[in-house]
Amino acid sequence: MRPRVKKIIIGVLDVVLGAYLVLAVTSFNKPKVVDRYCSKVEITIADSTDAGFLSAPEIKSLLQAKNLYPLGKKMSTINPRSLEEAMAPRGGSGLPFVKTAECYKTDDGHVCIIITQRTPLIRVKSARGDDYYLDDQGGTMPNSKYTSDLIVVTGAVSNSFARYYITPMARAIMGNDFWKNQIEQINITNDLGVELVPRVGNHIIYIGQLPWGKYKSQIDRNVAAYVNKKLDRMLKFYKYGLSKVGWNKYSYIDVELDNQIVCTLRHEVRKEDTAESEAPEADKAQPRSTGHHDSDSLARHDI
Repeated sequence: MRPRVKKIIIGVLDVVLGAYLVLAVTSFNKPKVVDRYCSKVEITIADSTDAGFLSAPEIKSLLQAKNLYPLGKKMSTINPRSLEEAMAPRGGSGLPFVKTAECYKTDDGHVCIIITQRTPLIRVKSARGDDYYLDDQGGTMPNSKYTSDLIVVTGAVSNSFARYYITPMARAIMGNDFWKNQIEQINITNDLGVELVPRVGNHIIYIGQLPWGKYKSQIDRNVAAYVNKKLDRMLKFYKYGLSKVGWNKYSYIDVELDNQIVCTLRHEVRKEDTAESEAPEADKAQPRSTGHHDSDSLARHDI
């Protein structure tokens, strides 16, 4: 063998041997994955800017209560699936505002938890004392200490009526840029008529009873079509009626009938009559909603 070739071979072997020794020393000093302990837990609330019903400390407290919080535990004993199931609301053991929970481990000893929240669509405060949220799928969520600027539903609202009828109505309202900002309250009368309380304008909008259906998909379609039709007519009345006579001229606006809007003229109270006609404190506390209009001062508009 030529001396030059021999030197090249020896040089290559030296490089390979050196690389092997470096890897061997590194592997020896680096802890095995099975022996490593969790050094950090990263909890991310994916949509916290849109819905503030969950916080990282709440997730931590839930896992600690179930002895599942991974910090300080061996990575080999941490089961991401168990953590996900503990946070999900299935079976009532998780957090009701959790929509999805994803958990995974990293090679450097970290456990990452990513949470998405259920989106509250509307708040229900029924006459019988119920107070809860509905999500966009009709699921119920308990009242929370966190506040949210949602439309409030009051009156004769049963749980099933809220889930099957209020939900598609709320979706129709929230899908309209104008009405989702204009409506602040929905009141259900004893005969299940629907009254809408706007933010702008001192009046009540009555749209009638929501159409019934046998199946959920049928109810969703019928209610959405009905509500959109009534709101479209009311928007035209805003543009071509109230814009001319004033937004506070009528106290009650009934759009239940097709091709006609029935309005109750507002009763003007004279200043000298105020002291005599002032309502007792108990009456003042009643909701703004008045049920069907009972005044004899009506105006009818063809729309």
